[in-house]
Amino acid sequence: MWQSFDQGRTIGQSGSEAGVILLDEEHGEGARITLERDGGVAPFAITCGIYDWMVHTRFFSDKEDALRAYEDMKKALDVIIQSIPFKSDPDYDTKMKATTRAIGEFVELYP
Repeated sequence: MWQSFDQGRTIGQSGSEAGVILLDEEHGEGARITLERDGGVAPFAITCGIYDWMVHTRFFSDKEDALRAYEDMKKALDVIIQSIPFKSDPDYDTKMKATTRAIGEFVELYP
């Protein structure tokens, strides 16, 4: 499900938080997560997003905490992605509400 973004070409480049990209992965169904070090706000930052839905950034002072959160967030993002309904789904409205709620819960769980 997750693979290196742009075949790993972004590793070592500057990221959205002005840090050096250490990890950068993309989900085949439309999400991305990036770990940077030495950014403008904190020693480590994780920026993630579900395309056309949300972008969220977290900051860390410790690399081990950031790596652990990176893996946890990937799993949580995968669950959300799997919940996004197709417009043709007869329960589209109900499932959309659940997906929107799940995104809100993700942001609360990973502040």
